[in-house]
Amino acid sequence: MAGPQTIETGYAPIKAWVDGVPVEDAARRQLFNIASLPFIHQHVAVMPDVHVGNGATVGSVIATKAAIVPAAVGVDIGCGMMAQMTTLTAADLPDSLNRLRLRIEAAVPHGGVGLKGGCKNGAPNAVVKLFARSGLGDGLRALEDKHPAIRDAHSLTHLGSLGGGNHFIEICLDERHRVWAMLHSGSRGIGNRIGSYFIAKAREALNRRSLTRPLPDRDLAWLEDGEPLFADYVAAVAWAQEFARHNRELMMAAVLRAMRAELPPFRSEQRAINCHHNYVERERHFAATVWVTRKGAVRAAAGELGIIPGSMGAKSYIVRGKGNALSFTSCAHGAGRRVSRGEARRRFSLADHAEATAGIECRKDAGVIDETPMAYKDIDAVMAAQTDLVEVVHTLRQVVCIKG
Repeated sequence: MAGPQTIETGYAPIKAWVDGVPVEDAARRQLFNIASLPFIHQHVAVMPDVHVGNGATVGSVIATKAAIVPAAVGVDIGCGMMAQMTTLTAADLPDSLNRLRLRIEAAVPHGGVGLKGGCKNGAPNAVVKLFARSGLGDGLRALEDKHPAIRDAHSLTHLGSLGGGNHFIEICLDERHRVWAMLHSGSRGIGNRIGSYFIAKAREALNRRSLTRPLPDRDLAWLEDGEPLFADYVAAVAWAQEFARHNRELMMAAVLRAMRAELPPFRSEQRAINCHHNYVERERHFAATVWVTRKGAVRAAAGELGIIPGSMGAKSYIVRGKGNALSFTSCAHGAGRRVSRGEARRRFSLADHAEATAGIECRKDAGVIDETPMAYKDIDAVMAAQTDLVEVVHTLRQVVCIKG
């Protein structure tokens, strides 16, 4: 049975589910820095997909008392996964999936930052209506009125768009050869603007604080409960997380429409799973109500369904949480990077990438080398290290993969 290693730091301990998976030294240093913060509740929980991140370690769960570290939440606020099972089976798919991939790519704006990857000719009417009906429009105007620096970020024009980097759309088959649609994205340009703005504000606040010991990394600057900016940040993050949820729902609807145009008639089966893995929430753990930042981690409360994707050429998993209290009811959010993007481009060739993605309809060009399967940890090892956190409900393998 998997379980955590306990690492004593001289401050809060670290409990790490990392048996059988590599953890780079730089990530360990980041974890020690997090553990030294004066408001950590109980311990820092580390998931098996752990790797170096900006500000804080990806694959960490940070419970804090009366404070939040904006850089730990990051700038891709509300980034997460959505998956939908269909009544289609592998037998319903054509021999070539190229037309299906191109149809999905045409249906969902993707790639890059700024207007690239968004709705270049203005948001469709359905998106405009959802933005108003959901309260996203009113909520954003309230945030902009208090913090004008947030204005003019891409919000409406990015709603229903994928983005770039490690964001993706996949068509997968499960263990019974049923067809699933799955995607990964977050709050896009507006989330980046909100995150960057409040990270800067936290650094400014750091200059006014009286510290009992030096902060090892200025990216770990925090906002404290009771300060005006704290409440504003909580409201802004909640708004961005809701934007991200709607963003995934709009993209999933577009993907299913594209599938209907290319494949035999089908129905969506069961309720879709839509979960964040880059976010902060108020929760109760170890007899205290605290802020829980999951930076590259999924909530895995008892019975709760989540999604743990592998890389472009590996398996992915639909999981059910076991509600493990030591992990703050959390689990890994994916395979986790083994090497940086730059190192992946230097180390792996197009031939390596083509071999690793053989049989998958996806891009095979130099633009996705940084996302090649070899850049990620072994998803089977990641899953083996957290059997006390989740149980596998479905095992998926992708047959189509669309990268931003």
